Amino acid sequence: MTASLTLLNDLIKRASVTPKDEGCQDVLAERLVKRGFKEERLDFADTQNIWLRRGTAKPLFTFLGHTDVVPPGPLEAWLSPPFEPTIRDGKLYGRGAADMKGGIACFITAVERFIDHYPDHQGSIAVLLTSDEEGIATHGIVKVVEVLEQRQEKIDWCLVGEPSCDQKMGDVIRVGRRGSLCAKLTVIGIQGHVAYPELADNPIHAFAPALKELTEEVWDHGNAFFPPTSLQVSNINAGTGAENIIPGSAEVQFNLRFCTELDEAIIKQRTHAILDKHGLNYELQWRLSGNPFLTAQGRLIDATHAAIKTVTGFEPLDDTGGGTSDGRFIAPTGAEVIELGPLNASIHKVNEHVGLEELETLTAIYEQILVNLLAAPQ
Repeated sequence: MTASLTLLNDLIKRASVTPKDEGCQDVLAERLVKRGFKEERLDFADTQNIWLRRGTAKPLFTFLGHTDVVPPGPLEAWLSPPFEPTIRDGKLYGRGAADMKGGIACFITAVERFIDHYPDHQGSIAVLLTSDEEGIATHGIVKVVEVLEQRQEKIDWCLVGEPSCDQKMGDVIRVGRRGSLCAKLTVIGIQGHVAYPELADNPIHAFAPALKELTEEVWDHGNAFFPPTSLQVSNINAGTGAENIIPGSAEVQFNLRFCTELDEAIIKQRTHAILDKHGLNYELQWRLSGNPFLTAQGRLIDATHAAIKTVTGFEPLDDTGGGTSDGRFIAPTGAEVIELGPLNASIHKVNEHVGLEELETLTAIYEQILVNLLAAPQ
């Protein structure tokens, strides 16, 4: 069993459903401290965060990851228990195998190998881990970044080990992400009997035309790096469950994944304008999960392209698709940020898995990136 696979087995056995860590960070810290990393715990509320750094010189290269996983879902749907790593058909099955304990196992192994070969490497290497990425992410990386910024500890290059690849290992690098803005809308009506609609005000009926307009709105046309902004309704709740009562209010939750053509203020203004046009009595709460970011062509992207070419023989695609990641908290500090990790086809699903060959390829790519950026001159 290879080093990456052995470590991944250990991590999957730890049922670290968000925001729990279940000792994952202890395992990883113990390994890196042996290779000269200094360990710093930066826990907030129920979230465990750890900052491990080797060296004090610039530039600072950081691997970023999360040790928490999403719940496994219905256990009977799994072909093997989600927290008992199982190998079948050349794949390792278990919750977190791809998202993102597989990426963590690979970059920890890559760091160890790199340091063994280049103990006097240039710059510094850090590993930053949190147990709150799959949840609301209020006490995770965003809090650690505040600490690092306060003491002016700047990350130059950040590689997030999120599952980025589509068809084969190394085919996609995420060089940016769309922003995410969540809204909770309460439309206020007047409750009443369905037989006497003239004495009530049905908030569902009142909101329906506005909902149609919101979902048909052309927010922008995207650009060369991002697809157009998208609004999706995630939840609609109204009524008491009784068949003869007009509800007194309706609650609607929706999310906008927005590109760099828009910002939070513009989206809010346009949304309120649509709701106001329809004369609704409403309350609207917003939560910004993250702004869009795009990493310009630079040394990190160049080194990653070269590493993938060296290991696999093909050129990857630069992309900005997918959901949000903790990279959104690092990008505003001025760091170059990319995401590169396992295939994403099985993430958050039952029978989540990662290919055994995939793990070895990813470990080799991570190590080669470090070589390209930090290997001491010969």
